[in-house]
Amino acid sequence: MGITPAPDALRQDTAAPGGVGASAERPDAVGKVTGAFAYSSDLWHEDMLWGHTLRSPHPHARITGLDVSAALAVPGVHAVLTHEDLPAATHYGLEFTDQPVLARDIVRHEGEPVALVAADHPETARRAADRIRVSWQELPAVLDEASATARDAPVLHPGRTDHHAAHVPHPNIVHRQPVVRGDVARAAAGADVIVSGAYEVGMQDQAFLGPESGLAVPAEDGGIDLHIATQWLHVDHRQLAPVLGLPPERVRLTLAGVGGAFGAREDLSMQAHACLLALRTGRPVKMVYNRYESFFGHVHRHPARLTYEHGATRDGKLTHVKARIVLDGGAYASSSPAVVGNAASLGLGPYEVPHSDVEAIALYTNNPPCGAMRGFGAVQACFAYEAQMDKLAAALGMDPVELRQRNTMSQGSTMPTGQVVDAPAPVAELLRLVRARPLPPARQWETPDGTDVRALPGGLSNTTHGEGVVRGVGYAVGIKNVGFSEGFDDYSTARVRLEVTGGEPVATVHTAMAEVGQGGVTVHAQIARTELGVTRVALLPADTRVGSAGSTSASRQTYMTGGAVKNTCEAVRAEVLRLGRERGLLDTRAERLAGGKVVGRDGEVLAALADILGGEAIDLELEFRHRPTQPFDRVTGQGAGHVQYSFCAHRAVVEVDTELGLVKVVELAAAQDVGKAVNPQAVVGQIHGGAVQGLGLAVLEEIVVGDDGRVRNPSFTDYLIPTVLDTPDMPVDVLELADEHAPYGLRGVGEAPTLSATPAIVAAIRRATGRALHRVPVRPEHLTAPDGSRAG
Repeated sequence: MGITPAPDALRQDTAAPGGVGASAERPDAVGKVTGAFAYSSDLWHEDMLWGHTLRSPHPHARITGLDVSAALAVPGVHAVLTHEDLPAATHYGLEFTDQPVLARDIVRHEGEPVALVAADHPETARRAADRIRVSWQELPAVLDEASATARDAPVLHPGRTDHHAAHVPHPNIVHRQPVVRGDVARAAAGADVIVSGAYEVGMQDQAFLGPESGLAVPAEDGGIDLHIATQWLHVDHRQLAPVLGLPPERVRLTLAGVGGAFGAREDLSMQAHACLLALRTGRPVKMVYNRYESFFGHVHRHPARLTYEHGATRDGKLTHVKARIVLDGGAYASSSPAVVGNAASLGLGPYEVPHSDVEAIALYTNNPPCGAMRGFGAVQACFAYEAQMDKLAAALGMDPVELRQRNTMSQGSTMPTGQVVDAPAPVAELLRLVRARPLPPARQWETPDGTDVRALPGGLSNTTHGEGVVRGVGYAVGIKNVGFSEGFDDYSTARVRLEVTGGEPVATVHTAMAEVGQGGVTVHAQIARTELGVTRVALLPADTRVGSAGSTSASRQTYMTGGAVKNTCEAVRAEVLRLGRERGLLDTRAERLAGGKVVGRDGEVLAALADILGGEAIDLELEFRHRPTQPFDRVTGQGAGHVQYSFCAHRAVVEVDTELGLVKVVELAAAQDVGKAVNPQAVVGQIHGGAVQGLGLAVLEEIVVGDDGRVRNPSFTDYLIPTVLDTPDMPVDVLELADEHAPYGLRGVGEAPTLSATPAIVAAIRRATGRALHRVPVRPEHLTAPDGSRAG
């Protein structure tokens, strides 16, 4: 990894051992590697019951009868619940309250929950659920834009009252966001070259470790304690209390061990179901989905159809871009409005485009619900606009990297939304870095001892010995927002306590941040060490006893909850200095804390923390907010909608067996600006992880939904994800160009590499094969059709 340091004026003190800038070890690392770490599925209570969900087999149907008597008669069954047993609110939702807790009369997608069973054994619960008799009247399914917006299309959510409803041309459109700037028609008339393309992105699953699970425990006060794997404790809490009919203070959530999330744990899955069963039975209830059920129990990445037109002058300067982005949101809204906002506002990429006309919409359909997934609308757009940049370069006879560099934005550029980019935007430099790397040796399968088939596409299955294998190199770069946008009140809370225990100062940090693998549990301790000059930092479990930390999504947690920890630590430090001065132990030279001491500007020791605090503790809880953003105008899309942008570039090297249609990604080199590498090793890990998910979307991963709206491959037998054998060498260059508006100058890391990895790989496949690939994932048949008719 190469590190380019921040300018001295923006560099932070990182002298504290294990502090900001160090590759501190994760406190949960050994447990996760050795199998000792307790995930939510490992939760146990001595007298717990097991919950199970009966789900709809139909994408769209009316319930005409529901008989649970046979299920109740099964020995060991303690409760069977339907919509008639709900005590209060019957619906919930992230942005719209449109999703039933249990279906009442209509089901809108395959796998929708219909009834719940609690029993003394998981197999008993499953067998009892199988005995529930449901009578169905199947209804016509809405599966694409044409069927969703036809004049006679069934309205999937009649009587919509959300604030988006007035701005859409059809009630089956969840949200619509245009972004219009300049005069596209006039710009197109003056363009020397215009290229157009239609693109498609398949439905991707987050494929996290550990399916949905949790344990609900009824409390003596009539409330509930829920231990749950989630991404946002407080938004779960906000939705749960009305459903359970309980005051908020009697609904308490604690984070259980999470095996990754990537957006899929933002929405409720079994939270309300487990709590309802526990309250009904008076017993703790545990629910654990199997992998099959998990495919129906959470949202996925929106599949998309995108059409683009790019124009340029002969010297390669962009004149205009026109785009239309259609996202399939499935049966319920989830976070589709925000995904639309991202797709529209970031839909032209990290380029200066003087004239633009973008329309993005999300549909209600009877397909599986879609919502948050790493990249959040920007992934789909990046695949299309980067394919267009390659197509434009070919039409101009220009090198694709050179074309990009002639048009890249930089600090001071204006986004299509009218927002000025007021932090470093080193897009051209990122492209230069990945291009400058030496290419891996060609024909690596040829060794002095003969052919090493493991280095060939499909070689581990001994499918080829090098016949018809060709190499290609492709480039891509993307832009992603960081944090919540469009005027959302994005804040995070941290409580910090500083005291002396056993003669040594100890900082205790308490937040509601969901640790889902991103490394916040490491970063928060690093920040406390840096700001308070202590070695020992204790992290309390995340729960709803402290203020909200917001969601672990949008690459925001290090910025937001890290910012809250930093601010609170600064306030604690200021209180230490005040106490020291008040007690006559410090003078005006006192500036910072280090090594359990108060030190001056030149590092001279002025007093020990133990002498200042004595037996007292300083305990503060503060909120942190980023700069305010604005909603995008509903007609023009103009507005300062995002707080920060992140950028990543990739170069992909692939080898393709053109006879078998098999692809091997040989190398996937990245360059990313992270503002400040708070934990350099974790930064590289995030870039690697994001890139591998992009690789999966490029050549492997897709939830296949049939023409009848049913999922064809809800298992890891048929839904393929990259393994270690599919993962290439992934060298990384990291820039640290500080954003002066952010804590430590940092920039969110986790999502940007997912954007650019996919189009870089597909660009390399195009170069290798000459195929005009316009769909991901790229399948073998896209590369082997003799006439190119299935070139994808």
